[in-house]
Amino acid sequence: HHPMVRAALEAGAHVYCEKPFTRTLAEADDLLAVAQVAGRRIAVAHQGRLSPATLALKARLDAGEFGELREIRVHGKQDRRAGGEDLLVLGTHQFDLVRFFAGEPLWCTARILQGQREAAVGDARAATEGIGPVLGDAIDAFLALPRGVAVRYTSRAGHAAASGPWGMELICARGRLRLLNDPITQVFVARDANAGADGWRRRDWEPLAPDLAGPMAVRGGQDLANRRVVDDWLAAIAERREPACGGFAAMKSLEVIHAILRAGLTRGRVALPLADRAHPLAAG
Repeated sequence: HHPMVRAALEAGAHVYCEKPFTRTLAEADDLLAVAQVAGRRIAVAHQGRLSPATLALKARLDAGEFGELREIRVHGKQDRRAGGEDLLVLGTHQFDLVRFFAGEPLWCTARILQGQREAAVGDARAATEGIGPVLGDAIDAFLALPRGVAVRYTSRAGHAAASGPWGMELICARGRLRLLNDPITQVFVARDANAGADGWRRRDWEPLAPDLAGPMAVRGGQDLANRRVVDDWLAAIAERREPACGGFAAMKSLEVIHAILRAGLTRGRVALPLADRAHPLAAG
């Protein structure tokens, strides 16, 4: 989105942009700098950040209702895009929420496979959307966050049925929570750390309205979710503040994704923030 967003900013427009924000961190940095000079506001369609369920969960975590947050387990959609494209297209939503709940990642490690072998930069391929190169059909990553919080991310071909709907599980000292990342965000709670499947209970923090039931649920949910982000973006313009789903947050989410790619290629620990703002797969 770099050329069109830059052109819009230079024409004096504020911008609401789809995700992923840009292909490289250098492009994201450039857009943020142009917006800063022009006094323009960028919002990015990370709709889950403003869902009632997400905001209610964040408030309850901050209030200590579930005790100390210790671990977040994230899994992608793991459909035909499993691995690298899942990481980029849907992981951008998920790492935005990880940062919202638990702060900035400090470092990461990752294993990226292509088939049954370790992926190399020469395995990079074009995504099905025009979002730059992606890598691997199986990714397992570990992120270290402040206060000892551990984050584990998984996206593997053929793993969707075992994992269930894409989302994340938050493990706290006094309970577990499942957050499903579809447009109508849902949260399930299991107070007992040993509770089985029957121990999960849905919390009605984002009501399933009758007009969003059935085949139109996804489409209607997307419209409503986008409306929340746009309303906040317009308020941010009027109040001269950063939107909740702003360009800086989108850049930081992309930074986590690129750190995972770098860690998988180097097979070592990668510190954040990234000093190298080029694409990790540029040589591919």
